[in-house]
Amino acid sequence: MDDLLSEFLTETNENIAVLDVELVRLEQNPNDPSLLSNIFRLVHTIKGTCGFLGLPRLEAVAHASENVLGRFRDGELNVSPYAVTLILESLDAIKSILLVLEKTEAEPAGNDEDLINRLNALAEGREAPAAAAPVAAAPPPPPPAPEPVPEPVAPPPAPVVAAPSVPAATTTREVAPVAEAAPPAPAPAATQAPPPPPPAAGGGDGGESSLANQTIRVNVDLLENLMTMVSELVLTRNQLLQILRSQKESEFAVPLQRLNHVTSELQEGVMKTRMQPIGNAWAKLPRLVRDLAHELHKKIDLQMLGAETELDRQVLELIKDPLTHMVRNSADHGLELPAERVAKGKSETGRVTLNAFHEGGHIIIEISDDGKGLAIEAIKRKILQNGLATEAELASMSDQQIQQFIFKAGFSTAAKVTSVSGRGVGMDVVKTNIEKIGGTIELKSVEGRGTTFTIKIPLTLAIVSALVVECGGERFAIPQISVIELVRAANDSEHKIERINGTPVLRLRNRLLPLVSLERLLKLGDGDQDNRETFIVVAQVGNYTFGIIVDRVFDTEEIVVKPVAPILRHIELFSGNTILGDGSVIMILDPNGIASFSGEIAGGVHDTAAAAAEEKQAARKDDRMALLLFRAGDGAPKAVPLSLVARLEDIDLNQVEASNGQPVVQYRGKLMPLVPIDPSWQVQRDKRQPVLVFADGDRSMGLVVDEIIDIVEDRLQVELGTERAGFMGSAIIADKATDVIDAGFYLTQAFRDWFGNATDRFEDERLHKVLLVDDSPFFRNLLTPLLTVSGYDVTAVQSADEALGLCESGEDFDVIVSDIEMPGMSGLEFAQAVRGNSRWQNVPLVALSSHATPRDLDRGRQAGFTDYVAKFDRDALLFTLQQTISETKGAA
Repeated sequence: MDDLLSEFLTETNENIAVLDVELVRLEQNPNDPSLLSNIFRLVHTIKGTCGFLGLPRLEAVAHASENVLGRFRDGELNVSPYAVTLILESLDAIKSILLVLEKTEAEPAGNDEDLINRLNALAEGREAPAAAAPVAAAPPPPPPAPEPVPEPVAPPPAPVVAAPSVPAATTTREVAPVAEAAPPAPAPAATQAPPPPPPAAGGGDGGESSLANQTIRVNVDLLENLMTMVSELVLTRNQLLQILRSQKESEFAVPLQRLNHVTSELQEGVMKTRMQPIGNAWAKLPRLVRDLAHELHKKIDLQMLGAETELDRQVLELIKDPLTHMVRNSADHGLELPAERVAKGKSETGRVTLNAFHEGGHIIIEISDDGKGLAIEAIKRKILQNGLATEAELASMSDQQIQQFIFKAGFSTAAKVTSVSGRGVGMDVVKTNIEKIGGTIELKSVEGRGTTFTIKIPLTLAIVSALVVECGGERFAIPQISVIELVRAANDSEHKIERINGTPVLRLRNRLLPLVSLERLLKLGDGDQDNRETFIVVAQVGNYTFGIIVDRVFDTEEIVVKPVAPILRHIELFSGNTILGDGSVIMILDPNGIASFSGEIAGGVHDTAAAAAEEKQAARKDDRMALLLFRAGDGAPKAVPLSLVARLEDIDLNQVEASNGQPVVQYRGKLMPLVPIDPSWQVQRDKRQPVLVFADGDRSMGLVVDEIIDIVEDRLQVELGTERAGFMGSAIIADKATDVIDAGFYLTQAFRDWFGNATDRFEDERLHKVLLVDDSPFFRNLLTPLLTVSGYDVTAVQSADEALGLCESGEDFDVIVSDIEMPGMSGLEFAQAVRGNSRWQNVPLVALSSHATPRDLDRGRQAGFTDYVAKFDRDALLFTLQQTISETKGAA
């Protein structure tokens, strides 16, 4: 292909992707001159380049669209839904021509006379903008299972669509999106293309951006080859380090350590070139939602949060279709018609929210809506109709278990087949595609209030963290993303492998955990591991938790993932292979494949006894929580809530370095400070040390301990307070007097700004009920034990909708503590809803926010908050709670 034509295709696809988003925004902000100017400039650029390259058909369509936009810009024509629809239709026509141009290097035969005539008529004022408009002709990006789209029809007058909250990250040309449904172009793709230049005066071509000289276009194939070479370098580095460990004194020690550092930095740099903001996968969604709103006669507000969150380009491409399908489902299945919403006491406009963020080395993507939720009874009828379960089996299942059936192939509760959905093909494909990249998908739905899907995927598919295990004399790697904990099982230990109806199970914290013998599964032996010491790798896939029986557990390693050989691709238990530092080739196990096998052999056990135990635990009858027990310093047992601990590591003290007088270790590509509980602790070379890793975002801290004892589930009730720094007090845990540490104290030893300045903690003297509303699991897990040991009865929820559900169920609280910046219903909207509710309208509301300026305080109080506390100032929160409750009692 000619280089000039290749460059034209790349830039035009970029421009069209931007125009799709900008035109939807223009429809809602018709008086924004800068927005209109940018749209006009992009269309003008497309038209001018077409003329230069001799592409008359493209030029004619672009020219007609430019005429309409010129009338908008000059104030001679009002922006209307019909006009926007017509211009979007012209973009779809340009897309279809580009697809053929890319394949054949020539424009396709045909003409666009009808479309051009309608555009010219609109520009000349010969057709009223209020006339019925045809639906945009091009279908939205296809879901994983393609469904046919009807020909354009003329709908009734279009509903007003609430303006989608489009973050800036989706409106700049940071990458070159591929044309909708187009195959990969042989042209170089932009990995860090410059943003569009500012609009020129009068709408003409703007000059070259000053940023253009700071970025270049790089062919994707070149980046892929570079990543492959870095992966090979990482493997060689690992092999050399393995040799070095066996030779305590070697003249190569210093240069190899330097090579290790340089390789790590090079690996990180190359990984960054592959990283792209997830907003690039969302760029087409505003247009998609806009078209669906017209087609379905609904009002939809699309909110996109965290668009700047970056992940690997390969992963980004693989999740585009699943995300598109799920947004379509939310708009069609989830949201009600405006009249239905008003009848239910909701606003006419339904909300679909996308939220992306980093958590524990993974990407979390949430797709939620405030619609009707999943109808349990309708799902049950469909289950029985399809013969997927009996009435007796359904009776023993929880609502959440029943909801999981929507992921079954061919399952649909839609009353009729439409162009959007209803064929029973979709969610099973979405789940399969996400699992193919090592991810998981979870579902949470409340009938009448909405549905939330949570997707957890790895940052990259090239290099991942994995746990190396051994079974039957063979080593295997298990992706760390699926590993929850490790348990030693033997006849003389607390944990023993039992059998129920011939199925191996483990009683773990009042739960029956189904087990899979890797030895028997892979036919590496007789599988008789019940009577000898083994290790259980507790893994989780979605909402399903199970154990994998192995003989030995080694360390975690950063491994380079290689594809499975063709001869083994039919085996679902393997997801790839890798080369270890000693040169051994080992297989990477696929937890999803193992989970499906465990479901077949242990489904009955898990679905009844284990599920019942899980629901009983969820009832929080006695406020039990998982606690990690360990020893450090004086040897007395100590405890910390397990939910605060990201990982348990066993580090090689030879790898410990010093930075600013503090011991640090390289951990997952970054420096992690080590903070000992014992102030007399010293680094002793040639030894290993247990470490509790705490993480939040990109930061992590290692708490140095002497010995990890166990994980237990018990009440955290501090009976004796203490003035010792770093400790909350003493409690009876597992029938022993145990010191409860203050994790926040040690976190601030590593990073002073982790929570902000601390003052003397004030502990309330009486028990009061506190409702904590925060979408961050980290802060819920951090503040819940802090408030509990300070004498409060805490109920923690992750959203404003869930909190309001407690109000509807009749629960009362002495004070409500809520985050301000939350996806879905914000804290300010939540405060207004609480003040408008007769049951909770007088309950004190305390706002948590990372912003506490006078303006923020005024906004919070106007919305109904009683007080405002900086999110990281825990001591101020405790003082505010005590003072707020005291004032409430005084007023009463």
